[in-house]
Amino acid sequence: MAALLPAEWIKNWEKGGKSEFVQLCRALSENKNHDVGFRDIQQALYELAYHVVRGNLKHDQASNVLGDVIEFREDMPSILADVFCILDIETSCLEEKNKRDHFTQLVLACLYLVSDTVLKERLDPETLESLGLIKQSQQFNQKSVKIKTKLFYKQQKFNLLREENEGYAKLIAELGQDLSGNITSDLILENIKSLIGCFNLDPNRVLDIILEVYECRPEYDDFFVPLIESYMYMCEPQTLCHILGFKFKFYQDPSGETPSSLYRVAAVLLQHNLIDLEDLYVHLLPGDNAIIEEHKREIVEAKQIVRKLTMVVLSSEKTEEKEKEKEKEEEKTEKPPDNQKLGLLEALLKIGDWHHAQSIMDQMPPFYSTSHKAIAVALCQLVHVTIEPLYRRVGVPKGAKGSPISSLPNKRAPKQAESFEELRKEVFNMLCYLGPHLSHDPILFAKVVRLGKAFMKEFQSDGSKQEDKEKMETLFSCLLSITDQVLLPSLSLMDCNACMSEELWGMFKTFPYQYRYRLYGQWKNETYNSHPLLVKVKAQTIDRAKYIMKRLTKENVKPSGRQIGKLSHSNPTILFDYILSQIQKYDNLITPVVDSLKYLTSLNYDVLAYCIIEALANPEKERMKHDDTTISSWLQSLASFCGAVFRKYPIELAGLLQYVANQLKAGKSFDLLILKEVVQKMAGIEITEEMTMEQLEAMTGGEQLKAEGGYFGQIRNTKKSSQRLKDALLDHDLALPLCLLMAQQRNGVVFQEGGEKHLKLVGKLYDQCHDTLVQFGGFLASNLSTEDYIKRVPSIDVLCNEFHTPHDAAFFLSRPMYAHHISSKYDELKKAEKGNKQQHKVHKYITSCELVMAPVHEAVISLHLPKVWDDISPQFYATFWSLTMYDLAVPHSSYDREVNKLKVQMKAIDDNQEMPPNKKKKEKERCTALQDKLLEEEKKQLEHVQRVLQRLKLEKDNWLLAKSTKNETITKFLQLCIFPRCIFSAIDAVYCAHFVELVHQQKTPNFSTLLCYDRVFSDIIYTVASCTENEASRYGRFLCCMLETVTRWHSDRVIYEKECGNYPGFLTILRATGFDGGNKADQLDYENFRHVVHKWHYKLTKASVHCLETGEYTHIRNILIVLTKILPWYPKVLNLGQALERRVHKICQEEKEKRPDLYALAMGYSGQLKSRKPFMIPENEFHHKDPPARNAVPATVQNGPGGAGMPTSLTINTVRLEEGAAEETDKLKEKSQGVVKVINKTVNATPKVTTSNGNSASNSKIIKEKDDKEKSGKEKDKEKKDKTPAATPEMKALGKDGKDKPKEERVNKDEKAREIKEKTPKSEKEKEKVKKEEKASKEEKSKTVVTIIESKSSAEKEREKEPSRERDLAKEMKSKENAKGGEKVPVAGSLKSPVPRSETSESEREQKRRKVDTHSSPSHSSTVKDNLNELKDSSAKHYINHTTPTLSKSKEREVEKKDLDKSRERSREREKKDEKDRKDRKRDHSNNEREVPQDSTKRRKEENGTTGSSKHSKSESPSDSPRLNEKEKEKNKSKSSGKEKGDSIKAEKMEKSSSGSKKESRHDKEKTEKKEKRDSAGGKEEKKHHKSSDKHR
Repeated sequence: MAALLPAEWIKNWEKGGKSEFVQLCRALSENKNHDVGFRDIQQALYELAYHVVRGNLKHDQASNVLGDVIEFREDMPSILADVFCILDIETSCLEEKNKRDHFTQLVLACLYLVSDTVLKERLDPETLESLGLIKQSQQFNQKSVKIKTKLFYKQQKFNLLREENEGYAKLIAELGQDLSGNITSDLILENIKSLIGCFNLDPNRVLDIILEVYECRPEYDDFFVPLIESYMYMCEPQTLCHILGFKFKFYQDPSGETPSSLYRVAAVLLQHNLIDLEDLYVHLLPGDNAIIEEHKREIVEAKQIVRKLTMVVLSSEKTEEKEKEKEKEEEKTEKPPDNQKLGLLEALLKIGDWHHAQSIMDQMPPFYSTSHKAIAVALCQLVHVTIEPLYRRVGVPKGAKGSPISSLPNKRAPKQAESFEELRKEVFNMLCYLGPHLSHDPILFAKVVRLGKAFMKEFQSDGSKQEDKEKMETLFSCLLSITDQVLLPSLSLMDCNACMSEELWGMFKTFPYQYRYRLYGQWKNETYNSHPLLVKVKAQTIDRAKYIMKRLTKENVKPSGRQIGKLSHSNPTILFDYILSQIQKYDNLITPVVDSLKYLTSLNYDVLAYCIIEALANPEKERMKHDDTTISSWLQSLASFCGAVFRKYPIELAGLLQYVANQLKAGKSFDLLILKEVVQKMAGIEITEEMTMEQLEAMTGGEQLKAEGGYFGQIRNTKKSSQRLKDALLDHDLALPLCLLMAQQRNGVVFQEGGEKHLKLVGKLYDQCHDTLVQFGGFLASNLSTEDYIKRVPSIDVLCNEFHTPHDAAFFLSRPMYAHHISSKYDELKKAEKGNKQQHKVHKYITSCELVMAPVHEAVISLHLPKVWDDISPQFYATFWSLTMYDLAVPHSSYDREVNKLKVQMKAIDDNQEMPPNKKKKEKERCTALQDKLLEEEKKQLEHVQRVLQRLKLEKDNWLLAKSTKNETITKFLQLCIFPRCIFSAIDAVYCAHFVELVHQQKTPNFSTLLCYDRVFSDIIYTVASCTENEASRYGRFLCCMLETVTRWHSDRVIYEKECGNYPGFLTILRATGFDGGNKADQLDYENFRHVVHKWHYKLTKASVHCLETGEYTHIRNILIVLTKILPWYPKVLNLGQALERRVHKICQEEKEKRPDLYALAMGYSGQLKSRKPFMIPENEFHHKDPPARNAVPATVQNGPGGAGMPTSLTINTVRLEEGAAEETDKLKEKSQGVVKVINKTVNATPKVTTSNGNSASNSKIIKEKDDKEKSGKEKDKEKKDKTPAATPEMKALGKDGKDKPKEERVNKDEKAREIKEKTPKSEKEKEKVKKEEKASKEEKSKTVVTIIESKSSAEKEREKEPSRERDLAKEMKSKENAKGGEKVPVAGSLKSPVPRSETSESEREQKRRKVDTHSSPSHSSTVKDNLNELKDSSAKHYINHTTPTLSKSKEREVEKKDLDKSRERSREREKKDEKDRKDRKRDHSNNEREVPQDSTKRRKEENGTTGSSKHSKSESPSDSPRLNEKEKEKNKSKSSGKEKGDSIKAEKMEKSSSGSKKESRHDKEKTEKKEKRDSAGGKEEKKHHKSSDKHR
């Protein structure tokens, strides 16, 4: 350390050193830092003295200056004495004597500055002797030893109390006097000291007596505490603690009870820090280990109680158990030993010493201390006091007075909270120590909750700075912790206090549901395991819940409901968990449980919502049944419960809806079941496939009609619940996301979720997803306000392209938006101009439509490839998708039905004598109001529909552009509009059928109604097979409505003529574009239309039978559903009905054991079909057919491939010529070949379906044969097409199906005849080409002759063999399907021409003749007379064609020309003879009918260069020559044995036909000549033919 006295000062001491030193000392003594100043002065004095010792300074100089310095500080003499002490020790060790002398002189010189006593304390006895302060150092040493011994080792002998009791008596008198005056503790202390001294009292006993008196006078804290504090200065610090410990020990024997006064004294002394807790704690019992053991024992006991409650105990055991329990309880009631630690803790809490109390609690297991009621209550009281000012400021409810709580008199108690921040510092901590035991003080519970409410109000108002916000966040998380650890567990321990539950809800409802559910989750799954008391409570709750649930029935809902309510106030999570587990097992509990929940509090409802979600999300539960084909019943029960409970009670939905959305995001659609139930119950919107037609009709009306007649259950009073659902969706922005997720999930079900699942389940899930989307969309459309809806749903292109919503769903969501838009625009325009004329209104409506729909027309363009818009316009597409049934038709009958119901109700009310008059009046008013609403709604809808129809009238000309072909247009229309929409919902199915009819009625250009219907009915197999169960049902509805229209037209000529006769949709010549107002001749007439309808029925039968025979689950199920739906209109024809019945009967037998659901469907359908049987009619009543000749005419004709398609086959050629669309057709054919091939084969190959079909077996063989030939003919076919203008695919379409039906022959004849007339001039060149090719085709035809002959007279046998043949044919069909690879097939679903196109040229003669006849006579049979001429022609021609393949080309041409000329002459003659011969015609009609197709088939064969139509010629061949009948019968026997012989028979046929052709080739030339003669001699031939046919009959 640096020297404070520089050497210069010593050298120049007198000059300036002395004054410098004095200044230094003054400066040092004035230093504010006492420690530093003290040390520095010590050093300065030491250095001065040392200079004297060394001889640098004289001792008198030093003593002088020290005399000056000594006044600077009070303790300067003491400092100087310290310095002398140190120098004494240092100099005594030195050898230099002079230094020691200098020291002695210095001390002697300074004796006047330092007192003798101080020096005697500090200097060595020898030094003192040398200074003369003591006489002898030795004596001095001895004396000090004696004094020390006396002081430290000799005990004072006090007299005992009995000897000197006066002192103690006086002491007690001193302490027990009235202390209210001016007596202070200091005064008393002095007296006590005097008493101790005077009477020689033991100070420890005195202290003990002071404590005893303090115990008795606890109110005098202010006196005794300072007294003890002062007294303790005279004692050892530990003494007080030992005395207290001794007092506590006195009470520690088992029977002792520590008085509370002692606890209080100890507590006060602790609070004033007069003793240490650690010192006292060791004196208290029981030890900490014992406490921990006791806590563990409590937990084990609680668990045993739980085990006993959950055990099933038999009645005999029960009594024993109860006795044992009683004994145990008696043992327990014996008083437990005193716990002094808890007693002290209670005292500490009572006086408000939270710091020490907390320390004691920390030594014990959690909540052990507060589980003792006294402590819990004391702590509650402390909290009451601490929160008082804050509670008075923010917590007291308006109007409540409350009882203020006074603060503790103790200044050392915790500070009272004035703000939420202060609340957090102390009170939250106290509450955490309380835990579930806050239940002991419901009032404090309510206060804490109210403070929480007040805090949340402040927390949610945004006016605070960033720092405050952070503080608030911290406070909020603390509040959540308190709720979790204190409030909810305390509620569990409270005794069913509904008010507390409601109070708590006041705070809870301010939390977002995510926080609430988190708290409920902790409460349910963790809190109950944290404490033995809660473990017991949980077990008791479950036990009680079981008791209630066992007895719950519909009859005792009220009493049981009260019990449930009582139980739920405290332990809702446990109770609901049990109730839900029961509901999942027994769904019949749902209704009584829902009804019994009416006594719950709001908090309990919220907890119920959480418990439901937790049950739904339970990962241990399987969502599918073990068979993996159906959704588990527990999930269905829960969903049903959800719907009912959310509807009936005001429970928040957000959590549940978010859960469903999250599941959808995760690609799981099972939980949509819940959404479906909730929307159904809350909004009253049902989704069911089982709607009756009446309900469906009602659903096409306005909202009121829907509510009255559209639903099964009249779901009433849904206004509030649907509002709640709407609010939940809008507040949490879930409306659109749920829609989009559902729309996307539909495909997700199939492609992602479906993965390994059973097809049946995938279908179910798809249906559920789709139905829920439809239902949910319907809810949004009807409940959201226009603004809300428009704000949330994006435009159609955004929906489809950005959100990848399927088009049908996207339009479904947008449709209400368009309707809203249009109506609001319309209203605006109406207001702007007040013109009341209907025209003005319509005009405004159309304008508003254009304004709204124009952007939509633009938007839809991006949804499909540009090529699509070549055929249909975006406007048409948008119009189709944006309209609904409400826009197209008014369900007058529904309105009438509902109004009549109301009238009946009103009459019943009038007749009811018991009803009180005021109620009568109310009911009547309700009915009248409803009636008026309905009528008003009907009127409104009528006006709306008229406006829409006007709008469509204007639009229709731009709808179908038909830049390619009408067939393409229909394809696009079906593909993009009809099919996607008809399976969207039941109403959409009806809408699609109506829309098709509407487009027809509007006379829309380029729309072929005939084609459209044909495509719909022709090939339903693929459509049916790819549907889910509900889609099949909707598709069935669609077909039903389509059939209804067709049946109406079919039923009456007048209706047909009125609705179809002159409409462009029934034109049979289909030009590429435009409708030139074609002749009457181009229209399909009524009789032919009936044939076409029969063909459609036949097609449906064929498809149905095919599906039923596949054995595939989906095919069978779907076709049965479709058939059930179309029962009112199909089957109408007896033989088709019988064929179906057989198939369905077979299914019933096969599936009875295997697939019970199919069995049930089939049985259901079978029963309904039987009941329809009386209404079925024979085929000849369904469309004109002549009775078959007994032998000559086999029954084949009835159901063989017929002529209905013929007209189209002929028109095809003209169309071809006009369009020149050969290449396109090729492409189309190739494209569609694969698709339709199989169906057509099967369809063609199913003559077995018809009962009257005579030659089905032979047919099937022929078909096989034909297949082989077809392959070779394919190449030629292509060449021909290049040369001959090809027919439009549509017409091929119309015709090809005709192969299957002779019934439609007439249509063909008429149509062909018409066409030939038109076509004759054009077709000269064609004829030449045709003739060239005839030769080749004839060779092939000759092979088929034999088979034709064979096929003729097998009718009777076939009828007998029908059942066996069906089985064979089923097999054959499959083989045919495989074999028919070569045949060219037109576009899928198109009508197919029954006869190949190219035959037309040869048959023109007959066609013209026929044409004239058909149109001149109203009845179809009028053609017969002229046809008689043809009969021989055609039969001859058959022979010629079959037998002369070697005929030269030039001769063929000549024959052709002559034929043409003669046919023209004949047609003129025929018109004249027409009237005379009507009767004859009727007789012979059947023969002629059957011959004509023969000619045409041959011709077509020649033109195509293939034997593609050999099938027709065979199956159609009428009895050309009755002579062949016998042969045929013989052959038939061998043939009918079925498939086994099929191949060998083919071979035989080939041989026979080839040999036949050789033999007959010679006659060819002769026969052509004979034929010409026959033509001229028509009349005679006719008569002969009559005779021959009569013979056969």
